[in-house]
Amino acid sequence: MPLKAKHIVEELNGQRCTIVEKGVPSNRMEFLKELLQFNKFEVIVVEDKKTTDDAPTLFTVGVTDLVFNPVIAVYELSLKTADGGRVSPAYWDQKTNKCVDEYWV
Repeated sequence: MPLKAKHIVEELNGQRCTIVEKGVPSNRMEFLKELLQFNKFEVIVVEDKKTTDDAPTLFTVGVTDLVFNPVIAVYELSLKTADGGRVSPAYWDQKTNKCVDEYWV
């Protein structure tokens, strides 16, 4: 899912959170959760309401840090991976598992 420039704050499980992404499948949710927790953020994940019984399970991922903005964090290369690299937009979007520090990749 591409980064969205709008900074959204909502309540998740009774706690105000910065919304990182909405409507993500479980594999994307796990990726974001692990990455953000590694970067010392408290992550809140809630299951989205299903529109139909056969709809896939989707999640909303948020962090309790209300000033966190994923767009700024990714383009400033301020997030790190477990192996010490910096999170680039391509890494964030899971287009590559290598950290490339050119934001246009």
